[in-house]
Amino acid sequence: MSGIALDTWTTPNPLDTLEEIVAANEWSFERSGDDEMAVEYPGHWCGYHMHFVWSEDLNAIHLSCFMDMRIPKKKLNDISQLLLKINNKLWLGTFVVPEEDSNPVFRHTVLLRGHQGASVEQLEDLVDIALSECERFYPAFQFVTWGGKTANEAVTASLLDTVGEA
Repeated sequence: MSGIALDTWTTPNPLDTLEEIVAANEWSFERSGDDEMAVEYPGHWCGYHMHFVWSEDLNAIHLSCFMDMRIPKKKLNDISQLLLKINNKLWLGTFVVPEEDSNPVFRHTVLLRGHQGASVEQLEDLVDIALSECERFYPAFQFVTWGGKTANEAVTASLLDTVGEA
């Protein structure tokens, strides 16, 4: 853009703060460098693998949260319909099913340019949103993949709020 001076100041690496959060929760994690971190979380429905990438150039942190399930190739068209329904219900992030892996992934990126770094609360929210959306919609993926349900039926069933405990 012309007429706008780009700020050369960079945001501190939020993975350093995220590492402290993950360690405090006693989750397994591994830093593969200054800009990447992998975290394992034992969810209610399955285990989740979170992969964080920090881009200093963009001043952005990207999260991919992988569900421990595979979608058979013959179900990918049905899952595509489910993705449309689910993603229309999300305020933040999106679900995708990459063809090469065929396992559902929740993805979200937070831009931090102009901030003094990501706050603990921002990073906790990033993780909480990803895990809660994965937990909320995991059954929908199962309903379509293995239960023979339509995308509409699966989303409706997964959004039912239960009260109490059986």
